[in-house]
Amino acid sequence: MRFSLSIQTVAKAALCALGLGLGLSWAGGGEPSFPAITLKLAHINDHHSQLQPFANQELTLNGVATQVELGGFARLTTLFQQAQAQSPELLKIHAGDAITGSLYYTFYKGEADAQMMNTICFDAMALGNHEFDDGDSTLAQFLDTLRSGPCHTAVIAANVSPQPGTALAPRSAAPYLQPFTLKTVQGVKVGLIGITIQDKTQNASRPLASTRFANELASAQATIDTLKRSHGVRHIVLVTHQGYERDQAMAAQLSDVDVIIGGDSHTLLGDFSALGLRSSGPYPTVVKNKDGDLVCIGQAWEYAKVFALMQVQFNRRGAVDRCTGQASLVLGSAFKRQDSAKAWRSLNAEQSAELVSALSRQPAVKVVEPDASAQAVLQRYTERMAQEKNKTIGTAAEALCLVRVPGESAQRNPGVAGCEQAHTLARGSDAAQAVAQSFLAASPRAHFALQNAGGVRVPVAAGPVSMEAAYTVLPYTNVIVELELSGQELLNALEGAVSHHLDAQQSSGSHPYAAGLRWDLNMSLPQGRRFERVQVQSKATGAWSDLDRSQRYVLATNDFIAAGKDGYTTLGAVFAEGRFVNTYRLYTQTFADWLSQQAVVARPARSDYAHQRVVTQAGVVLP
Repeated sequence: MRFSLSIQTVAKAALCALGLGLGLSWAGGGEPSFPAITLKLAHINDHHSQLQPFANQELTLNGVATQVELGGFARLTTLFQQAQAQSPELLKIHAGDAITGSLYYTFYKGEADAQMMNTICFDAMALGNHEFDDGDSTLAQFLDTLRSGPCHTAVIAANVSPQPGTALAPRSAAPYLQPFTLKTVQGVKVGLIGITIQDKTQNASRPLASTRFANELASAQATIDTLKRSHGVRHIVLVTHQGYERDQAMAAQLSDVDVIIGGDSHTLLGDFSALGLRSSGPYPTVVKNKDGDLVCIGQAWEYAKVFALMQVQFNRRGAVDRCTGQASLVLGSAFKRQDSAKAWRSLNAEQSAELVSALSRQPAVKVVEPDASAQAVLQRYTERMAQEKNKTIGTAAEALCLVRVPGESAQRNPGVAGCEQAHTLARGSDAAQAVAQSFLAASPRAHFALQNAGGVRVPVAAGPVSMEAAYTVLPYTNVIVELELSGQELLNALEGAVSHHLDAQQSSGSHPYAAGLRWDLNMSLPQGRRFERVQVQSKATGAWSDLDRSQRYVLATNDFIAAGKDGYTTLGAVFAEGRFVNTYRLYTQTFADWLSQQAVVARPARSDYAHQRVVTQAGVVLP
């Protein structure tokens, strides 16, 4: 008896054997057939150690301006638990930047964040750039706490490779990072792959020089291919920390990607127009990958303010058939509205109950109580730092608004009265301007001071300013450095900082703000021609004079950009030559001391702002 088998028949038989372990079968057409599963994912990103809710945030509820309590990590715990009770195979994801941003990080270096995350038990977490702000060793301590509990959260980073023997890859213990993790949903394997933004982490944080960051796109595709080839995985979720626009661009260049859950750009997705908030796109955002198949993209704003839940329906080809979902603002049940005298008054119990009932029919909000166990965990940390953080150190006579680049969206000031038009003004960031002023006041030697926009994290609302507020504005562990440089080197540094975000398309956090220094900025011109009429203010007389390119000056700034990070390569060269004095004064404490000394702070005179005249990239002259 003779047998003849074609190559196709043999291949199909092999695939069939593999399919038996994956729930696969083949229809008559010869194509593999997958179970038509529905994948449910709940996710957050960029909570930045913001574990407490934000009080007195203004939204429009049922057409009326209303102050609410927004966010709170213990409320997220409740929502994740509710979602998992309804869908036991729910995938719970954190897309990075869990730490740095509040006193909970300043005092506990990630321990409080990890313990709160363990009340949710995330299936996977991607590393954000800010996870590396205090280096690999501090990150390892945070991850020690995260994996010491019952959750065993997988920390995934396909493009991050710590050197063996360093903090994140100890020789005597299991490594902290893995490129992917596999989960089983409805009997089908799902691969979750982590991607961390490369340039921003290397240039704007403090990883070890030996920790390598590979190209995001190449790493993602290589890991997808590995999961398909070696693990038989067809359903792929990327957990990225690189920003909404990069996620969309990456999806179009990848084969076999199905879902991208992202972070980094703090992007609000969904329709919140009825609440008085503008978003950056729909939730989920649906695009196509390199194969022409659908990709579902989600992101959940910032600071534990949003809970996002996505449903992804796969067809029998294993491709996305449809994706739906909702990103929802997380609210408490206490509300305030203005009375006839325009004073904010708390609603009574009956009024609050009526509003809660009305909001229950609006998917863009979720009114929920904090989980009691999570709240108890947080309370232990809160009590230990309450005495210091609640001290009032000054008063803001008016709001110090936050933008990074003059002319950008005012989205960074939600609910802060007086900042509604901040983005339309040439002056740019009041908060960054104030920080620069505090540096200059603390440095008798300095002619002027400089602060990068991204280092200033939140606006300052009008009213009493606490130590907690100061540490939220400047949450990192930088110190003040005095650099000795020429006027020409300063100009080169300013041009390089703006080019970093306009030309290199890196973070807009590099944009410069200064005290004792002012300029006209034309962002529609090429690098080298953007800064005009750069002037220096005399500390003795207050008079302004043109910057002398050949003169030596002393610049006070934070050690982060002094070392050349965030596009300030010219400052890095000065630093490398040893032309600096490290004051070892913590920059947050410097800001807090300035607030205390001033007692009452306000926006400076318009003539003292760094930005005097600004032309946007589109050629619009800002007022």
